[in-house]
Amino acid sequence: MPGDGAPLTAQASARRFAAVAATLIVTALAVAGSLTLGQRAHSTPAALTASSPAATSASVASAPVVLSATDGAFLQLMIPINESALTFFSVVQTVADAPALRDLAARAASTHRVELEEMRALLAAGGVAEQNIHEGHRMPGMIFDDQLAELRAAPPGNRDARITELLQGHLKQSSVVATGEENAGGSDEVKAFAARLKQLRSEQLTELGAISSTP
Repeated sequence: MPGDGAPLTAQASARRFAAVAATLIVTALAVAGSLTLGQRAHSTPAALTASSPAATSASVASAPVVLSATDGAFLQLMIPINESALTFFSVVQTVADAPALRDLAARAASTHRVELEEMRALLAAGGVAEQNIHEGHRMPGMIFDDQLAELRAAPPGNRDARITELLQGHLKQSSVVATGEENAGGSDEVKAFAARLKQLRSEQLTELGAISSTP
């Protein structure tokens, strides 16, 4: 990994990422509780808020980025978290009773896709190959097939409460992981991305709370 000394074998690198990811989460949990991502080929919105229109594809320059082990662990963890959320959002748009929940899921799916593009661009700029080192693990913040099956099987009228619970867990854990990167990361570009992600999750949580409290 750039800046971390001698090259690591794929197996050793995976073990190191896993260990650092765990450290990153622990660090985040201990925290009380317009950003620019690299050099862009063109201007993009300063923040992708929950109330903004569907986001367009973000452009991240290919200039090299020096990633620390924590930066790499953060990106390798958030990518599968976001990917699992996209499947969830697709289900929510078909089974949610409240139109406001379906709308929030559609907009969150758009911003999550943009985040995936940005995270993959950062890994590429840092010379780190993408790999799902958490495959097969029930990592906090991810949403799993059995949970989606349970949601689909729930009778109408009982689904929205479960959707809210799953979405709340995803948004809160994403914020926890982003806080860990903000406090322990090494790359200014990745830390800026983490700060923007955390702000968006906060906005989405606020909107979800407002939807949940509506009679």
